[in-house]
Amino acid sequence: MKDKYEFLLDMKRLDFEIKELNEYCRQCCGCYELLQDKLDHLCQFVTCQENMKRWCRWGSHAEICNQSECLRETSVRALCDMEKYQSNCVCNNELDVSQYISALSHSVKQELAFFGFTPASKVLFIGSGALPVSALTIAKELGAQVLCVDIDPEAVALGKQVAKVSGLDAIVAFSGQSLKEIPFVKEATHIVIASLVKNKLDVINEVKEAMNDCAKIILRFGNGLKSIFNYPMEPNVPGDWMQTIISQNRSIYDTMILEKVQSVSVPLENEVGIGIRDAVG
Repeated sequence: MKDKYEFLLDMKRLDFEIKELNEYCRQCCGCYELLQDKLDHLCQFVTCQENMKRWCRWGSHAEICNQSECLRETSVRALCDMEKYQSNCVCNNELDVSQYISALSHSVKQELAFFGFTPASKVLFIGSGALPVSALTIAKELGAQVLCVDIDPEAVALGKQVAKVSGLDAIVAFSGQSLKEIPFVKEATHIVIASLVKNKLDVINEVKEAMNDCAKIILRFGNGLKSIFNYPMEPNVPGDWMQTIISQNRSIYDTMILEKVQSVSVPLENEVGIGIRDAVG
């Protein structure tokens, strides 16, 4: 039991420190560097093998669950504020956006070929945030058309400015409209749902009817220990979807690829129900 309370204390300490640093940043911009270091430490905490073992032992306990939810809300709020600060720095020429994207986009570049992105792709990015590194990387590397959507008007405005400064505003657009009002949903070949989108199942259901039947949904999420820095998602999504789950121990989030199961006309006497699910380690 001692290990459980050490684990709980570690999470409480992170929650307190991130929360305090985020408040300090409102008084002194120099504290954003300290906040960045603390968020980096949180990423290391999430991917630590020993912490994963501790989660397996204690993650179902109410105290651990409650604290993990508190830590997630604190870290998400801090990350969003951090991105807005960094976006303002980009727009004020205090941060080199090209250098910043290059430093943070290595994992995104690895995903490009795997998920089938090409220069002809049309990418809808839901929950892009104020500094949409993934979306800008896709556009920069491939020249693909990207539409970023976010419910935060400030994030949308800052994202537009960053795209302009980076010279990508011709192919990266932004919108704060609801998904039902965006015709691009039907055109998209890839629909990316960010890990910080909370109601993932609602978003999936919203785009399901409007999306192209051949499009892929690329869903980022974090279950278990990773849920302290990402919103979780149950692996079994209801509906007619072919699912591919990509779990990476060293990544702070996991990915699920959803594709509509294409209906095939067969004689009634030969009809068979087929459930398909692929797991990629």
